[in-house]
Amino acid sequence: MAKPAAGAPGVLASGTMLASLALMLNALVWGISWWPFRQLETAGLHPLWATALIYGCALLCLLCMHPRALMAFGHTPGLWLLALAAGLTNIGFNWAVTIGDVVRVVLLFYLMPAWVVLLAWPLLGEKPRPAALMRLALALAGVLMVLKTPGAAWPMPQSLPDYLALLGGLSFALTNIMLRKLADAPSASRMVGMFAGGALFATAVASWGTAAGWVPPLPAPSSHWLPLAGLLALAFLVGNLALQYGAARLRATTTSIIMLSEVVFASASSVWLGAATLQAHVLWGGGLILAAAIWAAAND
Repeated sequence: MAKPAAGAPGVLASGTMLASLALMLNALVWGISWWPFRQLETAGLHPLWATALIYGCALLCLLCMHPRALMAFGHTPGLWLLALAAGLTNIGFNWAVTIGDVVRVVLLFYLMPAWVVLLAWPLLGEKPRPAALMRLALALAGVLMVLKTPGAAWPMPQSLPDYLALLGGLSFALTNIMLRKLADAPSASRMVGMFAGGALFATAVASWGTAAGWVPPLPAPSSHWLPLAGLLALAFLVGNLALQYGAARLRATTTSIIMLSEVVFASASSVWLGAATLQAHVLWGGGLILAAAIWAAAND
């Protein structure tokens, strides 16, 4: 039987399927990352120190593969802002899912498309259109429903995980905007910037917290947490490579919608393992947030 020619429907379909599976792998890594972070904390490794070590290991691997990637930082100042945004994203998300209700944290984090509407105007010159403002209103309504817990007079953030999740989502929006602004920068430099941000800023905040007494000091290397930290670093590195592969081969609309499967992975795993509860106001609010995100993806 003749081999299909390049560009034949069968080849295109298999390529699209592989790219979609790569994005699903990335979403799976992020969606279930809360569990290893909690195991590391139980073993004595605070999520800030865990983030610093995991991203530091991944950064070293990237620099071994792309030793010249740091050269772009000298003439591309935007890479430093990308590093800051990526660092705050990981600090907010990783810390929040370790100590908070996972479903609530992930939903608040996925307010990201609404933040993009607000940040794209000053940073990219993209004035929001009426449809974008409607999506923003829809997402904010969802957030208010998620935040309105029984007994609370106002729908305000109720805990540190709430604030961290909102910070993470805002920083993630800034990360995506900076990736668009830095489209001409080498892809290896962008990846190094993101992992360097996760390593350096998590180290800075963890060190500050340890000095102030609200973060436990970095424990001595132990078989109780070191292998798991190494596996998590490998998982994040593979997930990032999968994201780069899938996003380069699919439409941005398709990529955005597939990445929402992270919410499904996080919700299902956390409810199954007893790390979250599905309350009615969270489900309704989450539905509005996800509807706004899908609407944004469909208009990408």
